Amino acid sequence: VKLGEIAVGVIREWDRNLAVDIHIGDELAYRAQLGRTGQGNADVIQGKILVVKKFGHSSLLARLKRDADPSIADGTDESYKFWGGVIPIFVDGELVGSIGTSGEPDVVDQVQVAGDQVGVGVLPHPGDEALGRALSSR
Repeated sequence: VKLGEIAVGVIREWDRNLAVDIHIGDELAYRAQLGRTGQGNADVIQGKILVVKKFGHSSLLARLKRDADPSIADGTDESYKFWGGVIPIFVDGELVGSIGTSGEPDVVDQVQVAGDQVGVGVLPHPGDEALGRALSSR
């Protein structure tokens, strides 16, 4: 809940139009829908989570990889959303959950969620941490 409350605080501070979901395993642990967001954003987050579970890193990193080599999406269908905004949560190297946002362009979604995690000491996958730093410096 603390991570969700921090995410909502940052979303409000940045005046963003975002939904945020936190999943532990397959269970929804927290959801907030701010601004004009709604069920459609929750559905998009679910598609981004499928990407995170398949590839083991952020949905934005998966999008960038797919843009460079479309064949990495082989075996996926339209339910997989290759858009930024979901970052995995690892504990002792095991993927245990995710935090995701939807409602703004995917790079904004990604910077928001990376900032939320780093702000409470929940570090994303090492590749995602570097990606988050690079995106937030823009």
